[in-house]
Amino acid sequence: MATLLKSNPATPASASKQPQTQMLIVGAGLGGLCMGALMHRAGRKDFVIIEKAGDLGGTWRDNVYPGCACDIPSHLYSLSFAQKPDWSRLYPSQPEILAYINEVAQEYELRPHIRFGTTLAKAEWDEANAFWRVDTSTGQITARHLVSAIGALHAPSIPKLPGIDAFAGKSFHSAQWDQKVDLAGAHVAVIGSGASAIQIVPQIAAKVGKLDLYQRTAPWILPKFDRPLTRLEQVLLHRLPGYKSLFRAGLYAMHELRMPVFKGKLGIGAKAEALARIYMHSRIKDPALREKLTPNYRIGCKRILVTDDYYPALLRENVEVITGPIAEVRPHSIATQDGRERPTDVIVYATGFDVAGPFRRLSVIGRGGVALADVWRDQIRSYMGIAVSGFPNFHMLLGPNTGLGHNSVIIMIEAQARHIMDCLDQMDARNSRAIDVKPEAEAASFADIQSRLANSIWQAGGCRSWYQDEQGRNVALWPGSTLDYERKTRRASLDHYEMQ
Repeated sequence: MATLLKSNPATPASASKQPQTQMLIVGAGLGGLCMGALMHRAGRKDFVIIEKAGDLGGTWRDNVYPGCACDIPSHLYSLSFAQKPDWSRLYPSQPEILAYINEVAQEYELRPHIRFGTTLAKAEWDEANAFWRVDTSTGQITARHLVSAIGALHAPSIPKLPGIDAFAGKSFHSAQWDQKVDLAGAHVAVIGSGASAIQIVPQIAAKVGKLDLYQRTAPWILPKFDRPLTRLEQVLLHRLPGYKSLFRAGLYAMHELRMPVFKGKLGIGAKAEALARIYMHSRIKDPALREKLTPNYRIGCKRILVTDDYYPALLRENVEVITGPIAEVRPHSIATQDGRERPTDVIVYATGFDVAGPFRRLSVIGRGGVALADVWRDQIRSYMGIAVSGFPNFHMLLGPNTGLGHNSVIIMIEAQARHIMDCLDQMDARNSRAIDVKPEAEAASFADIQSRLANSIWQAGGCRSWYQDEQGRNVALWPGSTLDYERKTRRASLDHYEMQ
């Protein structure tokens, strides 16, 4: 049985015609668990999930920094087929999301399928037997299908600052928060002003002695309007049939209506910018600070942030917003290019993630010994972020250009997992062992995405963001609505795939 696999030495192709498992899923975050849950629901129990860490949860396991929470409402940041009626707040915190993830794993009996502490080393397509030979840190696994659920937000990005290695104090990335470091009374530098920084700063500002926030680019910020769910809402969610679905549908529609901002519709974008300025002006009265916090690019070009407590935290006497570039990190201080030097005990890097890197570092070898890293060396491309031509039975969740800037990424994960399930169903119906996307289908998908991105706010909004690779190409986001994506991925069209 797949769930009881032991570590086996490599087996010559001639000695083995059937794989050990039908599906090997890499990653036990929400993507991998969604895939496993759909397999379970379909009665397909022959799958294995490998996870490099000691527990499941992915980014919601790793990110335990103060104030860590989601900027998508609870009932939208959850699987449509596994709705949780008892969320405590409109927006979920990290502990509550992690608890939900564990509930999903329990409901769909996923833990017995997971090999923890197991890292993918190399996956190679066995053409003769039509399955994947996957070398892991705990042995080799052969699998008919290989699903990458590694996610995009797990490789911390640390800026290459002069002198960074000479710093004598404590330093860590927000995704690698050091719980042993006592910040009470310390002089703390937070480098970065993005999604994690706006959550961290309000949580630590009152306890540190001094907080220096090093901001390279000001973010566009809107109010979050987070609150506990009322008793009435809780009762309705628990007891009124259909109310959970209706509540979720309303949240979905509200977020989906934000898409025109990212398509560069200037009238709508201008209105959104006006709302953001009104919000800032209502909280920040100091003109000098307001100027520092005003973005110089179009709203939506970078991730729009939502928060209720960030601006008040910046008004504290012990908090300073620093916009001058960092010249050097010294053993006990940080020097900026204006000649100032600020004592520093602790550095927190709230500098986001390397999105393109994990894609390129996947050691996956397809037909003819071609490495995915080589295919993607100059340009990361795929078919709908799910498949790559020349790599049969290789599927991706949250692959290139399937992230979202306006709605819940769980919607994309579900669409992709259902597409993969359709691949399996159609293969069964045709007694096929392998499915591979046609080169022309991949090329058409890639060209369509690139043409739609060209005039989007992400590319034409006057900024550089973590959505982009080193050449400034957007490798992270889907350029349309989730309805459009779900429509295009609903079936594994035989016009786009070939089977054998």
